[in-house]
Amino acid sequence: MTTTYHFSIIALCLAILSSITSLAYAGDTLDDIRAARNPSTPEHILRQLAVSENSEIRQNVARNRRAPADLLMQLAHDPLPEIRITVITNTATSEQTHLYLTDDPMQQVRSVLARFEYCSSAVMDKLANDKSVDIRIEVAQNWNTSLSTLQRMTKDSYTEVSHVAARELTKRKLESQQN
Repeated sequence: MTTTYHFSIIALCLAILSSITSLAYAGDTLDDIRAARNPSTPEHILRQLAVSENSEIRQNVARNRRAPADLLMQLAHDPLPEIRITVITNTATSEQTHLYLTDDPMQQVRSVLARFEYCSSAVMDKLANDKSVDIRIEVAQNWNTSLSTLQRMTKDSYTEVSHVAARELTKRKLESQQN
């Protein structure tokens, strides 16, 4: 009976130790998430967090407005589309990274890029040639799309794209006349 009692005590101790380890790991994860999103986190820590196995930590680094441009470019290569999308919407993301993401294999990623108000006209110009009609329509509706790109899009082989581009051109001309 004492052997059974000892095994019970050992099993209980192992269960407690396992719970403590899990709580400590969860605490570390929460601390890493907080550090990843904190704009005052030092760059070298952000770089360590950007390669975490935890996607939530990587996504918070991608969201951090103080993340350096090269680190955001690194995260633009992340296998998860939600992290690449977060990179797009970070106002610290460079035009070079946005241009890289115009070739993303996921239409959802390119769609966010086409609708994002802080993407340059160069990004819109490249997306105006996207294989997806929906992306081209979004480009035609983006205020950052240049007049010359809109003009070119009025000749798109899909009438819906050409009509949206023509409507946007007309709208901008009217707005410029009113100002």
